[in-house]
Amino acid sequence: MLTTVVSCALLSLATALPQRRVSLKPDQPEVDDQQPAEQNYNNYQQPQPQPEYRQVQQEYRAKPIEDFRPKVQLETTTFVPIIRFDKEQGTDGSYKTAYETGNNIHASEEGFLRALGEGQNALVQQGSYSYTAPDGQIITVDYTADENGFRVSGDHIPTPPPVSPEIQKGLDLIYAGIKANAVSYITIFIYITC
Repeated sequence: MLTTVVSCALLSLATALPQRRVSLKPDQPEVDDQQPAEQNYNNYQQPQPQPEYRQVQQEYRAKPIEDFRPKVQLETTTFVPIIRFDKEQGTDGSYKTAYETGNNIHASEEGFLRALGEGQNALVQQGSYSYTAPDGQIITVDYTADENGFRVSGDHIPTPPPVSPEIQKGLDLIYAGIKANAVSYITIFIYITC
């Protein structure tokens, strides 16, 4: 207990004493912060020479142009040769093209105009392509694009499960009801307008 009281007394005495700043450079004198520095103004004192500053003209140097393009690290790839490339162009707008690459990609496509009626044609494109998937499976896709839209088929494409007969019967009844209502609306419309 006595040592604690003595330690506290010494600590408060040390913090109450005036603080002195000590210069860490050996050639500068110590400065006491507690007393203001006296300034001695002597009217007869010789003026001290002032340092002269020469203005140096700086050269203009343009800032380097910054490159804001994204930094893309190019990766080296394995060269894949084109083994076969065929292209035939007909005078009637039809064409056939096919190619095969060294990494087992095969593709072929043909296109032609199909007459739909008086002055109406539809472009038909049919083709297929195949490649080897990373798991080793050969993927083959067959496609057709014509007046009925784009249709694609392939063994790897998932297909929905078949519709059960009960659900199909319900869908047929709904469709028949919609068709019957449409016919009755048309009959009423014709009757009113006539």
